[in-house]
Amino acid sequence: MKFSVSSSELLKRLQIAGGAIGANPVLPILEDFLFTIQGGRLLIAATDLETSITTEIEVLADADGSVAVPARILLDTLKALPQQPITFSVNEDNFGIEITSAYGKYRLAGENGQDFPRIPEPDEVDTVKLQSSILAQGINRTLFATSNDELRPAMSGVYFQVDFSKITFVATDAHKLVKYTFANVASEVSTSFIVPKKALTLLKSALPPNSEVSLAFNKANAFFSFDDTRLVCRLIDARYPDYNAVIPVDNPNVLSIPRNDFQNSLKRIAIYANKTTNQVILKMDNGALTISAQDLDFSNEAVEQLSCTYDGTPLTIGFNAKFLVEMLSVLDSEEVKVEMSTPTRAGILLPVDPHEGEEILMLVMPVMLSN
Repeated sequence: MKFSVSSSELLKRLQIAGGAIGANPVLPILEDFLFTIQGGRLLIAATDLETSITTEIEVLADADGSVAVPARILLDTLKALPQQPITFSVNEDNFGIEITSAYGKYRLAGENGQDFPRIPEPDEVDTVKLQSSILAQGINRTLFATSNDELRPAMSGVYFQVDFSKITFVATDAHKLVKYTFANVASEVSTSFIVPKKALTLLKSALPPNSEVSLAFNKANAFFSFDDTRLVCRLIDARYPDYNAVIPVDNPNVLSIPRNDFQNSLKRIAIYANKTTNQVILKMDNGALTISAQDLDFSNEAVEQLSCTYDGTPLTIGFNAKFLVEMLSVLDSEEVKVEMSTPTRAGILLPVDPHEGEEILMLVMPVMLSN
C-alpha cells in the first residue's frame, strides 16, 4: 500500500486527531493513529477509549488498506519538515512504514490496523443541528465552571439540555454555576446528557468558525460531526444535580457596573487577598462600590472604590475573586449586574444587554465574612 499527501495538510489533520490520544494509554496501540485508505481518501483515527476523533483528507493512493502508525514520531517528523509532498509505503507483511520526502527516507514500525479498537458508530441516535459558533459559545462560557472532583462525576462535565427549539448548557462545581441557553435550534427531541470536559476541550479547538455541526446522541455516546471531522465521546453516566433549586429567586439588591472596570479592579485587589480563600469584600452603598482584601498572615491589604449604580439596602458581602474574574472574562456585555439578597446567599451575575436569542446566568457562592 502506497499513498502521497501534502505534509502540512497531513500535519494539520493529525494535530486535530492527536488530542484524543491519552497520556498513559492502557494499550500500546492507543499511542498510534489508525490510517485507513478508502477510495482515494485517508481516514485518520485516534482514541483513548473514552474520546475518539476521526478526520479525513484526500490522498493519491494505489490501493485500499489500513495500518496503525506511531503518533509521536510521526508528528515530530512532520513538524520538522517544510511543506512538501511526502509518500508513505506500507509493507503489508510486517506493517513497516517508509516515509519518503525531498530530503530522504524515514522508517518506522507500524502495527496491524485490524488490532486498533473500533470507534463507536451512531446507532439509534437523536440528532440536533446547530452552528459551530453557538456550540463554541456554549463550551467557552461553561467549561471553566466544571468540577475536578472525581467523587462527583456528574459535575466533571457540561450538562446539555436539548428542548426542541433551544439548547441549554450548564456547568457547576458547587461553588459557582453557569447556565447558558440558546434559542433557535433545530431539534425534534427533548432530552439531556452530560459531556465530559476532555471531549469539550478537544471539540473547542477543532471547531471551524462557520460550519453546521450535527450533534447525534444515544444513551451511551455523543457524536459531533462537522466538515471532514467527527468527535465521539462516551457520556457521563450520572444524574446531574437539580441546579434550578440552588438559584435564588428573590434578590432585591442589584449592583450595575461596567464589566471591564469591575474585572480590572478585582484583578488588582486579588493580589492582596489571602491565597487560600482569594476573598475580596464588596461593600455597596449610595452609588459607590468599595472592593477590599487583606491577607493578615503577610499584613497585605488593598482597597479601591468604583462608581456604580446600586439599588437596594447597604450590603457587605465576600466572594472568591478568582471566580468573579473568570466569570467576567467569558461575558462580553459592556455592563454587568450582580443581584444579591444577603451576605450568606449566592450572588447572581448577569449581562445588562444580553444578545438576542440567548440567556446567560452565573451564580457564585459567597465566602463567609470573618468577624
